[in-house]
Amino acid sequence: MYVVKTCATCTMGLAILIFVTVLLISDAVSVEMQAYFNGTAYLPCPFTKAQNISLSELVVFWQDQQKLVLYEHYLGTEKLDSVNAKYLGRTSFDRNNWTLRLHNVQIKDMGSYDCFIQKKPPTGSIILQQTLTELSVIANFSEPEIKLAQNVTGNSGINLTCMSKQGHPKPKKMYFLITNSTNEYGDNMQISQDNVTELFSISNSLSLSFPDGVWHMTVVCVLETESMKISSKPLNFTQEFPSPQTYWKEITASVTVALLLVMLLIIVCHKKPNQPSRPSNTASMLDRDSNADRETINLEELEPQMASAKPNAE
Repeated sequence: MYVVKTCATCTMGLAILIFVTVLLISDAVSVEMQAYFNGTAYLPCPFTKAQNISLSELVVFWQDQQKLVLYEHYLGTEKLDSVNAKYLGRTSFDRNNWTLRLHNVQIKDMGSYDCFIQKKPPTGSIILQQTLTELSVIANFSEPEIKLAQNVTGNSGINLTCMSKQGHPKPKKMYFLITNSTNEYGDNMQISQDNVTELFSISNSLSLSFPDGVWHMTVVCVLETESMKISSKPLNFTQEFPSPQTYWKEITASVTVALLLVMLLIIVCHKKPNQPSRPSNTASMLDRDSNADRETINLEELEPQMASAKPNAE
């Protein structure tokens, strides 16, 4: 609801003014504009009756969605008294195109802006035209950059991080693409927003290893926003080959081990079976038998001596 100044005694005039105001507001022009972060926004207010009315007869001003005045041109001269402090020194008026330029645009400048063109009769004022501008602000993200966390060797995986900074609006996603694959890879996507600039930063990480038989890979990082895709420079990886000396040493060792195993197998297969060994108790019995034989022999040798000894005794 907009207030129209008029004299308190002119009841008929007030009715006419209110009628005109409502009519013009219902026919208000609406446009959409876009500006770059730290750039210049253009807030148009095209006046179709500019040829018939002098700027010195008009009051032209812009206000934001909080009703804070950005700029006012009052009867041919700039009027700074009503301009809000946040817009002082940031605007310039193009009289030829009836456009207000808002400089050093920030993310917080996004929103709706109204331009009013009023005619100042002797009493009150009449709104001749209203233009509503929806302003959006964008900031281009930096090109995604892939960083390698460690050197690539045959025994270790690849740890990658990708980052893009200082963009707006909020990005949709970030992912990695790998050679000969349409799959999207990424282990930990994170989005943060600066408290002051309100710009976004995004990062993602990836851990992968070389598949068997693969010695070369190309990785690309892709950032998707609402309106575009931004790709990083491709990063090529080559797995380290073993040196020729090390390679032949490994082959020689493998062949040597294989030959030894074959020889051992041949020896085991052709070796004769051993004679079964006698139990230990059997050996003890044989020893006792041998001793008994020796004792028998000794008795036989003593019998003649015992026989010759008997007569002597008598």
